[in-house]
Amino acid sequence: MFRKLLVANRGEIALRVLRACREMGIATAAVYSEADRWAHYVSQADEAHLLGPPPARESYLRIDRIIEIAKKARADAIHPGYGFLAENADFSKACGDAGIRFVGPPPDAIRRAGNKIEARKMAEANGIPVVPGLSRAVTESEAADFARRHRFPILLKAAGGGGGRGMRVVRDAPELPRALREASSEAQSAFGDPTVFVEKYVEKPRHVEIQILADGRGAVVHLGERECSIQRRHQKLVEESPSVAVDDALRERMGETAKKIAKLVGYRNAGTCEFLLDAKGNFFFLEVNTRLQVEHPVTEMVTGIDLVKQQIAIAAGERLPWKQEEIRPRGHAIEARICAEDPFHGFAPSIGEIAGVRCPAGPFVRVDTDLVPRSRVSVYYDSMIAKLIAWAPDRAQAIERMVRALREFKVVGVRTTVPFHLQLFQDRRFRAGRIHTRFLETEFEPRPPGGALDAAVLAAALEFRRRESATPRYASPRPLSAWKRELR
Repeated sequence: MFRKLLVANRGEIALRVLRACREMGIATAAVYSEADRWAHYVSQADEAHLLGPPPARESYLRIDRIIEIAKKARADAIHPGYGFLAENADFSKACGDAGIRFVGPPPDAIRRAGNKIEARKMAEANGIPVVPGLSRAVTESEAADFARRHRFPILLKAAGGGGGRGMRVVRDAPELPRALREASSEAQSAFGDPTVFVEKYVEKPRHVEIQILADGRGAVVHLGERECSIQRRHQKLVEESPSVAVDDALRERMGETAKKIAKLVGYRNAGTCEFLLDAKGNFFFLEVNTRLQVEHPVTEMVTGIDLVKQQIAIAAGERLPWKQEEIRPRGHAIEARICAEDPFHGFAPSIGEIAGVRCPAGPFVRVDTDLVPRSRVSVYYDSMIAKLIAWAPDRAQAIERMVRALREFKVVGVRTTVPFHLQLFQDRRFRAGRIHTRFLETEFEPRPPGGALDAAVLAAALEFRRRESATPRYASPRPLSAWKRELR
């Protein structure tokens, strides 16, 4: 096992990896930009090193600087978290060249599976169904020609990376030039790769993904599915496991397909195969995310398997400890991504200093966050500030537990998406499982607080207060307690 591990990331995922290392007896080193100098995760590592200025391209995307710090810290391994360099084959190779173990797939597997174009080519060559598209980088004229043949809408996608970055839906020809420029520019900024390809945009499918683990010795298992259909601009907002649309037979088919893909590319470590699922139970391969997913906690909650510890163990050369038939998910887990955004004004980013935070607790409730009072939410990084996960024996109970936990979640200093999630989880269509990837665009609109009902409640409360003050208090045979006086 490793003696020391460096976490090449920030925020809640950095803290998540640091905690796993502490439980495994591994010393840790953290890195931080000038914007994260006082972040909570920095104080939780055994040592911390400054990367550079706040912009990611000058700090968290600096391969040379991270390798330099890892050597200085004498780290045996580097965990990339997710985002930034997590799916960068050059980073994986640089770690190997420096004699440092990369906690993730080898560079060749990342190039074959992590690059969406290469993954499409591999799937097509092996009879795995994919969404119609062009498996190569496209120019504006090629994208326009594809749209004429397959009709709008089409989807422009970044070849490297994920998380909804570098993706644009194009619904008519005039939108195409600008959308292509924006997708390419965003891909370059987020992943260091401007390559964009095109697919036919599928209306209202479900987004279902399969979690896999591979030990590099030929053993591959899947840990069931996660449904990620609640999205806004291709950014997932809610994830759950299992999916209400997947039965045992479909789960087996999708799981075996995911394992086949992993073996075809020589995969090692944790990864996710993403699929689109139509109403008839047909699934289409989208891509492989060659990293730990943001939504990995829901799989951990239903399987009892610590995915980060398994990542580290596999990177250290250990074998998978189970066979496929030994993995038996239990119950239902839901994750809500809590972002520093105003859901009632177009999900506009909300930045500033956190004046106070109170996280929910109670049975089977988990909060992954790096927030503490005086934390700063800046413009430089993703707006997600926490993940709230609830588990219960079935989906209905998990939703009720999630609603209860959301009502306990308080963040002061920035606006958050907690009110949006509260409304979503009480929506009858969501509760019935009638969801798809365009549910938020076409069927659900968050309602801002206020309105006639709130005004009526306030008026009633004021009238009650007036009448109470005008009415003599009743005589009590015993004096009131201080608690009752305070309440009244």
